[in-house]
Amino acid sequence: MRGFVINVAVTAIAFFVLTKLYSQIKFDGTVVQLVLLAVVFGLVNAVIKPVIKLLSFPITAMTLGLFALVINGALLLFVAWLSDDFLKINFTVGGFPHSGLSVDAFVAAIVGSIVLSVISAVIGLVVHD
Repeated sequence: MRGFVINVAVTAIAFFVLTKLYSQIKFDGTVVQLVLLAVVFGLVNAVIKPVIKLLSFPITAMTLGLFALVINGALLLFVAWLSDDFLKINFTVGGFPHSGLSVDAFVAAIVGSIVLSVISAVIGLVVHD
């Protein structure tokens, strides 16, 4: 349980830092909503990501792992859609879901997922579970 709480806190901090560093990803909400967003992100990564990675293994192997960036970006867009439609949290990635899916939103999601991974890794070096 302690590890789960620490991981949610690290993810919430990483999302906060991401929204401050990268202008294409916006979050307007409270700390509770930020924590809820981190929980949703963790659940998507724990439940949906392994299935998608397994199903996309051939194309990931053919692209030498670069397709994993596309998967991470798509999952970040999925989290933005879930948080907007079901949780009513104002979290947008490149304008998505408010302005619809576009190439700009998808590129912002891929860059955002890379930046989020780097931020989480740096925070993970400081905070141990």
